[in-house]
Amino acid sequence: MTDTLRTLTRDITTCRRCARLVRCREAAAATPPKRFAGQSYWARPIPGFGDPKARLLVVGLAPAAHGGNRTGRVFTGDRSGDWLYGALYRAGFANQPESTGLDDGLVLADAYVTVAVRCAPPTNKPTPIERDRCTGYLVRELRLLKNVRAVVALGAFGWDGFLRAARELGHDTKPRPAFAHGAHAAVGPYRLFGSYHVSQQNTFTGRLTEAMLDAVFTSAKAAAPA
Repeated sequence: MTDTLRTLTRDITTCRRCARLVRCREAAAATPPKRFAGQSYWARPIPGFGDPKARLLVVGLAPAAHGGNRTGRVFTGDRSGDWLYGALYRAGFANQPESTGLDDGLVLADAYVTVAVRCAPPTNKPTPIERDRCTGYLVRELRLLKNVRAVVALGAFGWDGFLRAARELGHDTKPRPAFAHGAHAAVGPYRLFGSYHVSQQNTFTGRLTEAMLDAVFTSAKAAAPA
């Protein structure tokens, strides 16, 4: 059977292979914070989102328990998403700077956003086994997103997740490039760029600024011209 993004989305959203992650995502939906009381949660694994013809791929860690796990879209409905989609908007990849829900009208052009682990993990820390079970989904995305040439990895986990998927595809990842904000490397047909994650622990403390994030996307866009 020929794989498609629709088939991949079905396989991701019905996955229940990691019992600990299933418990975590469903518990978050069952006991939401007061600001989300009464809202209906997605509480399933999260597929990627964006333009199937994208030349830019963004790889994060995992959905937030009350962000993507609530809204059903990666990096949507939380402060991390505000930073990411704001940067994509400024770089010309998004039609608006906000991502609040599935019906908010957001459209990405030439960009696709995904995560290395598809379910919200406890304390944002997936286990190595959980990470490895999800790697195949990213491998399939890379096979299907045939135009991708630049990859922005948000954080060391996203960087590592992409390198593992690239290795599964047969691309040489040795010597293994080290993650750092602003780091870049050639991996097979891809140019990989590193950025600190857009989590609040980085953005609230000033470790990651808008200017720093914009600079990474400027470099990535130049590496994957339309």
